[in-house]
Amino acid sequence: MFYKDDRLALFIDGSNLYAAAKALNFDIDYKLLRQEFARRGKLLRAFYYTALLENEEYSPIRPLVDWLNYNGYAMVTKPAREFTDSQGRRKVKGNMDIELAVDALELAGHMDHAVIFSGDGDFKPLLAALQRKGVRVSVVSTIRSQPPMISDELRRQADNFIELDELRSVIGRPMREPMTDAPD
Repeated sequence: MFYKDDRLALFIDGSNLYAAAKALNFDIDYKLLRQEFARRGKLLRAFYYTALLENEEYSPIRPLVDWLNYNGYAMVTKPAREFTDSQGRRKVKGNMDIELAVDALELAGHMDHAVIFSGDGDFKPLLAALQRKGVRVSVVSTIRSQPPMISDELRRQADNFIELDELRSVIGRPMREPMTDAPD
């Protein structure tokens, strides 16, 4: 489904891709991911979308965001909103769907192939709109997790579905064990 002369762009829904990789028990090496898709065509842009907690002194995603920013990714971030749900649990909300959709549609006239790293069914109308503009669309997610991380309607709309688990040997690295303090 990839042609060497394809002008392609990557649109990575950060939290969705993270959850899919975690469900498959591996970490993504973003340097390898970018190299893999640059090998498959003429990579115009690699976008990474994520919401950040602004008031946190240290955010676990900050080192990744900084690294991506310096290593060829176009970072699209916005402040996450914190709220307390009806059960009194602290929740964080930071949906990046609109930003991803706008960027993809703006770039549609300059690319042949869009690769969307998300399983979110909300992107189905975006895929249809890109396809009407003559852009082929591949979706990267997984059906191998329980439950599957990709919506059936998104998978059906895509020109090509790429199983994330099949990219493991190319873009993955083993998950790091959480650091624990040594016993006294």
